[in-house]
Amino acid sequence: MSFISYLINGVSLGSVYAIIALGYTMVYGIAKMLNFAHGDVIMVGGYVVLLAMVNTGLPPVAAILVAVIACTVLGVTIERIAYRPLRNAASPLAVLITAIGVSYFLQNVALLIFGANTKSFESVVKMKPISLAGGQLLITGEAIVTIVSCIVIMLVLTTFIKKTKAGRAMVAVSEDKGAAQLMGINVNGTIALTFAIGSGLAAIAGVLLCSSYPSLTPYTGAMPGIKAFVAAVFGGIGSIPGAMIGGILLGIIEILGKAYVSSQLADAIVFAVLIIVLLVKPSGILGKNIQEKV
Repeated sequence: MSFISYLINGVSLGSVYAIIALGYTMVYGIAKMLNFAHGDVIMVGGYVVLLAMVNTGLPPVAAILVAVIACTVLGVTIERIAYRPLRNAASPLAVLITAIGVSYFLQNVALLIFGANTKSFESVVKMKPISLAGGQLLITGEAIVTIVSCIVIMLVLTTFIKKTKAGRAMVAVSEDKGAAQLMGINVNGTIALTFAIGSGLAAIAGVLLCSSYPSLTPYTGAMPGIKAFVAAVFGGIGSIPGAMIGGILLGIIEILGKAYVSSQLADAIVFAVLIIVLLVKPSGILGKNIQEKV
């Protein structure tokens, strides 16, 4: 039963990585850039929920809604101020370095406002644990809600991309920005919408992460953000199903590594598996090799 318990915990943690990875993979797939500040938006979402619940007494659902709105506005603002002016920069390193700078900026602002001390985070999930096999297997409410949320978000996002005008515009921009603009698509608006969706999902991921692991610091989003990026690459960056598969596999590998190998080496195992996968299939599990015309 312990293996099944570890497996469920791995799927739960991997579901959080998958939700975060969706933001990475959408931004890369459409804007062809890596938003390394994405992990810190998770942290902002956690603090917004904490303040909304503790200081104003909002119920969990309302607090989450406030966090999603706040992170959505933050994501659009970051794209407009930090990334859009550099979109046509001669070197792609300019955007990458700016993304790292935005990440450190958000962390240090959080340090100034909230301090370095760890804040206790009250879980927003009020669902009671489910006991199976005569009490030998206990599934927490947080694990159930996280897994279900990941599946629902995945289905809604896939439907949005395939069935809506805005979703089809995203696909067109990801294929060819110039051609999409000639067809009347607002490229800037489409990319801003992508950042808005990704940042809103980051807020949800932050709440679910802090509910399962009830602590919050200005650095809470740093490592999960990096691991979610690994999950996006693992699954095939630019692929929405790949982000989900990569995230869940990464969570399972991490939890099983902690349980059966070493808690200190779990992160090293995760990155070692990534290296092996990229050596065998550089485009990731569901990624496609794209030939560029010269």
